[in-house]
Amino acid sequence: MNVFINDIPLIIKKTSDKVYKHRYDLVLSAEDEFTSKDLIGDVLVRDVTDVFVDRLLRLMEVKKLKKLKSLTMLARKKPRLILHLKDQFRIVKAAGGLVVKDGLILMIYRLGKWDLPKGKLKKDEDPAIGSLREVEEECNIKIELGDKLPSTWHSYAYNGNKILKKTNWYIMRCLDDSLMKPQAEEYIEEVRWMNPQEALAVLDDSYASIALVVRHYLGEAAGKESAKEPAK
Repeated sequence: MNVFINDIPLIIKKTSDKVYKHRYDLVLSAEDEFTSKDLIGDVLVRDVTDVFVDRLLRLMEVKKLKKLKSLTMLARKKPRLILHLKDQFRIVKAAGGLVVKDGLILMIYRLGKWDLPKGKLKKDEDPAIGSLREVEEECNIKIELGDKLPSTWHSYAYNGNKILKKTNWYIMRCLDDSLMKPQAEEYIEEVRWMNPQEALAVLDDSYASIALVVRHYLGEAAGKESAKEPAK
């Protein structure tokens, strides 16, 4: 489960999962005393409980924690902890796509950030169908559905409610972009094809969840290309 609270990755693992402590800037137990000033870089927390999650979410409501890069939580009962985390939010479902054409990736520029086209699903709408609808509406292109990408969860506040949005992501192939244009009603200012290097370069002006999806796709694509190369 790829969760982003205030655009900070929260990684939930089982206590039995192998982790390398030297890769973290700080290692804590859930019962340790700490303040927001201690949470810097990549942080690992052991023996996480529901109480710790509640404390963390309250802290993240009042502090930006700009120096925190990621927080990995080790839990004895991972499924239960995930359910408890979800219970603190109203869940919203969305879907979107990473559109490709001739080795290029389609990025959109919205509200000061580079993004991927996506949107909320209609009631009982199939995520795959909803993703096609949203991408075609936001970019005015014709596409076909490809493989599924990792889903992401990210939080935001709306009308005083705490929202956790699950976005289902798919690879999509562009069939026709002759009439491509940004959907102004959705505050999209630009729709642009980028090569992998350009896409990676703009991720600094994007969201952590979008960076995860793009990097996952590029990593998978690079792996497939390597597999095609003949052995020397």
